Amino acid sequence: MTQVLYGERLGREGKLRVGCSAVLFDAKREKALLTRRADNGRWCIPGGGLEAGESVEEACIREVWEETGLRARVKRLIGVYSDPDQLVIYNDGNKAFFVVLSFEVEVTGGDLGLSDETTEYGYFSLAEMDSMPMHGRHKDRVMDALLGQAEALIQ
Repeated sequence: MTQVLYGERLGREGKLRVGCSAVLFDAKREKALLTRRADNGRWCIPGGGLEAGESVEEACIREVWEETGLRARVKRLIGVYSDPDQLVIYNDGNKAFFVVLSFEVEVTGGDLGLSDETTEYGYFSLAEMDSMPMHGRHKDRVMDALLGQAEALIQ
């Protein structure tokens, strides 16, 4: 099971990875799409690691497609997130420290469905997220997206 650990400067133990995440809202911008991860059962916004030879925009769009079956278009950069006190430990023992670019995206096509990486999906309000087991600080990224700031946050 993939674990996310928090502690003083734990991130120094992991390899540096760049990730992208996507916040997709419903038509009223009241709820965000979350998927339940197959590896740890926690809820998250779609996202994952950047692959060699792709842009961050391409990675974001690919991850949305792989995890949800939806085609998307990047609208704006919400923020750049790094936490030196967070360490991700994978099932195989690999450790990673992530710098994540989070984008607001809009759906352009496809059909919402499950993948090898997801066991459930749905649109949820911030209040509903309070009672859900969330992966990392994904709720914070949804809250930041709702701020609607023109400039990206750096955290």
